[in-house]
Amino acid sequence: MRNAIRIFGLIAFVAASVSCGDVARDGRSPVFLVIDSLTAAPGASTTFGTILFSDVQTIVTTGGTCTPATPCPTLFADNGRAAFRIEPKNTVGLATPTTNNEVTVTRYHVTYRRADGRNTPGVDVPYGFDGAVTVTVPIGAGATVGFELVRHTAKEESPLVQLIGSRTIITTLAEVTFYGKDRVGNDITVSGTIQIDFGNFGDA
Repeated sequence: MRNAIRIFGLIAFVAASVSCGDVARDGRSPVFLVIDSLTAAPGASTTFGTILFSDVQTIVTTGGTCTPATPCPTLFADNGRAAFRIEPKNTVGLATPTTNNEVTVTRYHVTYRRADGRNTPGVDVPYGFDGAVTVTVPIGAGATVGFELVRHTAKEESPLVQLIGSRTIITTLAEVTFYGKDRVGNDITVSGTIQIDFGNFGDA
């Protein structure tokens, strides 16, 4: 009898653990926040692409006191852009979505990692960071928002500062996680990944 009680107790514990895991993973909101695209542009450019070639130092030859004869070594932050949409979790017998299902994104976190497993921040990859951004994703339409993907300060710190004057390229994957809530306060998160190649690239 005691063995039976223990078995039933173990089954109940496992079931509860699985249930809690699903809640933690899926959240309470009836909708998913989906990233349709995650793109980026070097700070000195407005051309966005699916891979970012991040220049650790850009030589500026126009504007202010900068000329071809007296160029200005300059650091630019690199910009990202995310396109979002909303999808219902349950497509069977779903009621018509309302404005309660709109999602407002308010912040994000960036983490850099390398495919070779050398991921120590400040040694192998730049430090991760949190940023603020606000955009509301409406029902039946998408929304796009820009954000800072690589900070100015990252290019003044290891390992990026050592790339100035070097031919070394550091290839990383940047994971960007966005955090928001729907109109009734349910937490929603979504993550996307973009490749970033850091180096001292030639300037046009």
